[in-house]
Amino acid sequence: MNHPSVIAADAANSFDSWAAASQPRRHQGRYRNPVAMHKMGLKKTLGLMLRFLFDKPRNTVPRQPIPVHAITQQQLLAAPDRSLFRLGHSTMLLKLDGSFWLTDPVFSERASPFQWMGPQRFHAPPLSIDELPPIKGVILSHDHYDHLDHAAVLQLAPKVEHFITPLGVGDRLIAWGIDAAKVRQLGWWEATHVDGVKLVATPAQHFSGRGLNDRNSTLWASFVIEQRELRIFFSGDSGYFSGFKEIGQKYGPFDLTMVETGAYDPQWPDVHMQPAESLQAHLDLRGKVMLPIHNGTFDLALHAWHDPFDRITELAAAQGVALATPAIGQRLDIAQPARGEAWWEAVKQQEGLGTSVPAATLASETRASPV
Repeated sequence: MNHPSVIAADAANSFDSWAAASQPRRHQGRYRNPVAMHKMGLKKTLGLMLRFLFDKPRNTVPRQPIPVHAITQQQLLAAPDRSLFRLGHSTMLLKLDGSFWLTDPVFSERASPFQWMGPQRFHAPPLSIDELPPIKGVILSHDHYDHLDHAAVLQLAPKVEHFITPLGVGDRLIAWGIDAAKVRQLGWWEATHVDGVKLVATPAQHFSGRGLNDRNSTLWASFVIEQRELRIFFSGDSGYFSGFKEIGQKYGPFDLTMVETGAYDPQWPDVHMQPAESLQAHLDLRGKVMLPIHNGTFDLALHAWHDPFDRITELAAAQGVALATPAIGQRLDIAQPARGEAWWEAVKQQEGLGTSVPAATLASETRASPV
């Protein structure tokens, strides 16, 4: 895929040569991670597909409702600056300098090219797209269906000023009818500025594609978000790799890291992190408080739906890492994140599974202390 010059041709975009050696490789129009990836093989891939279709564990989907805090536009407009609302999966709504930003907005019922099959939501979004206020920018990490929602992008477009994407993902948006003037495409270590907010596309170890013939034709990325002294990290999707330490050295420490913690399995170790790796990524980034994302909304793996929360809570407690686990729709103060309640434990108890988190960590709204 050729990438037209829709990267804003202005001083807003800059390239950081500090880490040029860790740029993604391209071969015959396809992006590659700097290190070789694990290859599953045809036989193993077919076996895995059959297990997903016919032999998945029952506990990958909650049997009781996930708690959702409904949000109104009036509440968002009245919310203090530097507020964050988790809308589900990797979709976060941030309020910075009075403007709103969305990460990987997915509002459809299924993370799939079809709305009659594929991973279905555990819960409804806490508000609809129509109820959202004007959006300063949408940050897209890559083009997989659980991160790039075609219907949501088209519905959001009239109220969004800017779409910030990795290379090639913006071309998809333009092909869908999004105004090219709204789209800024970035390679790794490239930065852009929007009304006092700096965004840097940083490396991730993953892959891309939405069909049978377009694998790795677009880039994937994590993002650094800076607003004056505030620093936030958004992982997108990634396996564990040395890039987290590079990012931490260059841009850390971070007030908040939003790190993927879900959809992992030993059979695909390179593209999603085990909880212990997610925690290590947070430490590599020099994060103060970790918000585990990429969980609690879609059934994308073979682990129990609550396993990411159980394991990251235990690991963080053992290492003295401050964790923020807001319920869906619950406001989080980015500058001073609260621990929040272990909301998944109540769902597990309703399912008859009991609790797996020490009583001391179940206290609601316990203040998180930096690492």
